[in-house]
Amino acid sequence: MTLAEALKRLEAAIGTLEAATMRRLETERRRGDLETELSLMQDDRARMAVELDGTLARLNNLEAVTEDVDKRLARATSVVGAILAGAAPR
Repeated sequence: MTLAEALKRLEAAIGTLEAATMRRLETERRRGDLETELSLMQDDRARMAVELDGTLARLNNLEAVTEDVDKRLARATSVVGAILAGAAPR
């Protein structure tokens, strides 16, 4: 093998090594991007869970208030009906 052939083989090997290194760096970069995206998604999920809990608490409170108002309105309607029935001429 001549020196020129050996240099050609060395250059080819270095080219292959550089290409493999570039592929590896690109893979690591993509993996970092995916990990960042996953972290952002987890943060969004946690934030939405907190918001959902707050909304459900407000909904439960609103349902309790609505039920109380409904009972009071039914009692008031009953009293007004009784008063009107007692005041009606016979």
